[in-house]
Amino acid sequence: MSGTSTSKRPFVFTADNKVLAEAAITHYPADRSRSAVMPLLDIAQRQNRGWVSHEIVEYVAEYLDMPVIRVLEVATFYSMYNLKPVAKNFVQICRTTPCWLRGSDDLVKAFRDFAGCGIGETSTDGAFTMIEVECLGACCNSPMVQINDDYYEDLTPERFTKILRTLKEGKTPDPGPQSTRSGSEPVGGLTSLTSVGGDD
Repeated sequence: MSGTSTSKRPFVFTADNKVLAEAAITHYPADRSRSAVMPLLDIAQRQNRGWVSHEIVEYVAEYLDMPVIRVLEVATFYSMYNLKPVAKNFVQICRTTPCWLRGSDDLVKAFRDFAGCGIGETSTDGAFTMIEVECLGACCNSPMVQINDDYYEDLTPERFTKILRTLKEGKTPDPGPQSTRSGSEPVGGLTSLTSVGGDD
């Protein structure tokens, strides 16, 4: 038997993340600390490069003194938790009706052409993972995607490819609408509430 250990270091919160976890717990009554399970899973997922392992489920359960199965029920119910590793750039594409009508299928094709993989897959270079999600709440700026914590809206295949190329270069593209409009104002510009005095 060799002296080399194959066991990996167990998951524990970093000092900074433990501070965040303790702060999250204070948002709930003392006898309801288990209610912090969702923010603690999120903190752990971010520390673990974007995914929740079974080891993390067990750790959070122990941290909050709750059954493992209860934590697992939360982690498997909400789509915000990834139960397998994801790439550095985690792309969530909305394909609900408004985005689909405005070209989300074209965005999927643009992604496949650029990254070499499709929905539910990770690129061979480990740069991108894409999944399909339900409405992300930016219907008036469709089609759109969420990449990590940022929304990218008013996309065309060309605009989307430019974003992907920027990310692959290690840079962060400006989030929000990728057209000339501001926020979710009408595409042709404001048609009402155009003055401060209330004359409209």
